[in-house]
Amino acid sequence: MADGSSIEWTEATWNPTTGCDRISPGCDNCYALVLAKRLKAMGAAKYQADGNPATSGPGFGVTVHPRTLDLPYHWRQPRLVFVNSMSDLFHAKVPLAFIRDVFAVMADTPRHTYQLLTKRTVRLRRLAERLDWPANLWMGVSVENSDHLPRIDDLREVPAALRFISAEPLLGPLDSLDLTGIGWVITGGESGPGARDCDPDWVRRIRDRCNAEDVPFFHKQWGGPRPKSRGRDLDGRAHDGMPTRGLASKAQR
Repeated sequence: MADGSSIEWTEATWNPTTGCDRISPGCDNCYALVLAKRLKAMGAAKYQADGNPATSGPGFGVTVHPRTLDLPYHWRQPRLVFVNSMSDLFHAKVPLAFIRDVFAVMADTPRHTYQLLTKRTVRLRRLAERLDWPANLWMGVSVENSDHLPRIDDLREVPAALRFISAEPLLGPLDSLDLTGIGWVITGGESGPGARDCDPDWVRRIRDRCNAEDVPFFHKQWGGPRPKSRGRDLDGRAHDGMPTRGLASKAQR
């Protein structure tokens, strides 16, 4: 957990669960997996469970942390909070009861705005009717290439106050992107050793689609060996579009 974050589109992180498994190409260079290995070696208590070596790694076994549920109550000033920067809340190994506990904390701290991302959109869709959706939760899905655009269709079935797309790492064009019911789009290139290139034209086409449909657009980075290696400007300027806190997406109005 961190009060303050180097992630450009949030202000704090909260990890009531840690650990995950690779499920698609966007996971190949997972920063969280690498960080978990380092944290395990440092003795961090939350990162001592190992995951399946084929899909996960040292310190990255899926683990729930009930003791962290109270953290948002201690933040008096409103914050944008990225939930589970080191995990996926809709992983099959996270019990429904614990997901409900996380949602209850978000509902009970309306001064904060929560940002939650998943790649496991089938489970997200299937559980949506069994969850109480707080008005201060932005629900997002990660989409790295056109093969995974169906994740957005699952997202559209979810009654979140705002739905968003994280196209990071962007590994291919999203030319058939449909923004119906979407309130925000983030793009970004991959970072880390062996980072794959992000073609600026892929990002331009997403930006132009967002502009045409009045959807806030945020370009986080170009990536490279390190996240900031290639900067974040697109066509000479930063793109920092953000939804207005407290407003529902166009689909909910």
